[in-house]
Amino acid sequence: MTVSSAQEQFIHLIRLGWDLRVLGVSNSLVIPASGPPVLEIMSTGGVEIRVRVIRRAWGWVFTWRPWWSVLWRRSEWVWANDDLAANMIMAAVTA
Repeated sequence: MTVSSAQEQFIHLIRLGWDLRVLGVSNSLVIPASGPPVLEIMSTGGVEIRVRVIRRAWGWVFTWRPWWSVLWRRSEWVWANDDLAANMIMAAVTA
């Protein structure tokens, strides 16, 4: 049995959502009828942050900036398999 790209995205977002929950951050997983799943986080300033997970040449990354943002700027993405991904996302979002 192979895992589809959408299923991999879902798995990464579920893990991130749980890690954020452990940090005391409320979040919601949105699974649209069409399109990729996203994790929604409400920042301390009341701004809704939408975290997406996308596949790059070297693996999966979380990004919380708009789709058109420059992906190679370290402040806009983090490796999905990084154990500290939730901490890094929260630091970047609340900065």
